[in-house]
Amino acid sequence: MTGKQITLGQLVDLLSAELHGDPDFVVTDAGTIRECKSDWITFASDEKHFRKFEDSEAQVAIVSCAMPESAKMTIRVEDPVASFAQTVRLFRKMMKPRTKGIHPSAIVSATAQLGSEITIAAGVIIGDHVSIGDGSCVLENTVLMDGSEIGRQVIIFPNVTIYDNTRIGNRCILHAGCKLGSYGFGYSSVDGRHLLSDQLGYVEIEDEVEIGANSCIDRGTFGSTLIGEGTKIDNLVQIGHNCQIGKHNLICAQVGIAGSAATGDYVVIGGQAGIADHVEISAKTMIGAQSGAISDLQQANYFGTPARQITKAMKEFAALRKLPKMIKQLRQIEKQLEAISETAESSQQDAA
Repeated sequence: MTGKQITLGQLVDLLSAELHGDPDFVVTDAGTIRECKSDWITFASDEKHFRKFEDSEAQVAIVSCAMPESAKMTIRVEDPVASFAQTVRLFRKMMKPRTKGIHPSAIVSATAQLGSEITIAAGVIIGDHVSIGDGSCVLENTVLMDGSEIGRQVIIFPNVTIYDNTRIGNRCILHAGCKLGSYGFGYSSVDGRHLLSDQLGYVEIEDEVEIGANSCIDRGTFGSTLIGEGTKIDNLVQIGHNCQIGKHNLICAQVGIAGSAATGDYVVIGGQAGIADHVEISAKTMIGAQSGAISDLQQANYFGTPARQITKAMKEFAALRKLPKMIKQLRQIEKQLEAISETAESSQQDAA
């Protein structure tokens, strides 16, 4: 429990909503149906969740105006998700806005160019010729190496490492522990030894990109590894050197994209999928979780390894489920054929 309380009457006034229930009922917290207690409030955004609410311990929910009447209390709104988010904020302590300025323990190069209204938290290290745009926030123990460029209103969470010459656009969010600009996995085999190839490129992140915790993006060999505008990258994603990721992609957790691969705009890649090197993925393609793309993919929905169009993949999986029964039937047929063959041979011998 948060220690905060609000009556349904007060909440309805804040949400400009319609109440079906007791305005004096006191709410002490907000949560999903699965975790909701009798004095909490929850939400139901569709009929499936509305039925779960009806069967749950919760006594009150924020629901769509289109939902049927309930024996329980409801707050009816046009957008239950947005209204519930507004409600949760009444009970959850959000991250406090950081005090503007530079913490005394931060190490900032004299050649760095710092914009106005920025925050540099404790333990941050800013190298030579780094530039940071207005309103950006760099949190604890982050390292910005020489020549990196940070745009306006960027939020960088703790323990991020940004290698030299990395370029980050405006309004990006970099979550804790992500690494941008590390060396690509490129080696030349000479005289039985693996020698690191040239790592002279950089990473470029366009505007409004979000990169999840502990994700890694390698620098290009000579040019850029590019992440297009508006792309959202989940936690624990690896993007190899020279990759060119399009605009507004959604890349889920634990995806691995090998070097020099490219995606068009609005591509969606499910969790733990793998993209082989130099593969090109067309715009608006969707790749299912744990799929493996080993060759270029045209716009469609794909699943499986190697990735193939999902309708074909589902038919193949359905056929595989029948395989044990088919093998059993095949063995029975073989036995029947053997019996027929033996009978025929015996008849021929008798006739002789």
